[in-house]
Amino acid sequence: PGTPGAEIAADLTILRPRVRSGLDTDRIAALYPDRRLEYYADARWSAPLGEVLQDLVSQTFYTHANLRSVTNDASAFTAGYWLEIEVTDFQAEYVTNRASPTIHVHFLAAVGKASDRQVLNRFEANATNVASDNRMAAIVAAYEQAADTALEEIVADTARALEQNASVGGSR
Repeated sequence: PGTPGAEIAADLTILRPRVRSGLDTDRIAALYPDRRLEYYADARWSAPLGEVLQDLVSQTFYTHANLRSVTNDASAFTAGYWLEIEVTDFQAEYVTNRASPTIHVHFLAAVGKASDRQVLNRFEANATNVASDNRMAAIVAAYEQAADTALEEIVADTARALEQNASVGGSR
């Protein structure tokens, strides 16, 4: 975003993502052709999906956005802007003619000003990635790649919104 190396004068709080019912668990979801949502046996995320994603979003912002600061909503510091993500899809999807699943990640996001809760911009990111095999290691690797793709899109859109707001006299 913007000039390489140029810091965007903004402090961003990443709110804990809102996760669609059925996905807000530490279990890894699989969607079958009959639209039945189930979970892989003996396979779990390291925490409930909302927590895992909040950490992943923070890491992606640290790596890819040149903001003054990035915190999560558990921080004692107040930032001038907030980012809220709604997770509508985060599952392995099986189709009848393929053995390995397609990972589907879909996020709806809003970025706004903390001072008046005004929404500056809304955007979405959608990513899919076919797992190389129907084994858990390959499925998790496909999840990581799809999530990274979608989150890099969210970071770029958020940075553009913050940069535009800062250039028209926004603060913090």
